[in-house]
Amino acid sequence: MLQRAKELSGYTLGARDGEIGKVREFYFDDKSWTVRYLVADTGGWLSGRQVLISPYALDPANKADRVIPVDLTRAQIEKSPALATDRPVSRQYEGDYYS
Repeated sequence: MLQRAKELSGYTLGARDGEIGKVREFYFDDKSWTVRYLVADTGGWLSGRQVLISPYALDPANKADRVIPVDLTRAQIEKSPALATDRPVSRQYEGDYYS
């Protein structure tokens, strides 16, 4: 079922082994208008670091609990590159992300 990205802002992100933060925003592909990444605000868990999560790692949102399950572990999130919000997401960054 389709949902507005704005409605999902603030949802909790639940990894396979615990909570990893909250949905901050979504990055869209400017040509196809599909979601490229979810920006996760990790709060105090990773010193307030923001990370990108591929939509392929997301399971359907639980609207009642305001949770989006993420098919990743906390260790995988911890090892992912931090988001530099002042710079665009480039293909080079994507290569680092997927490795």
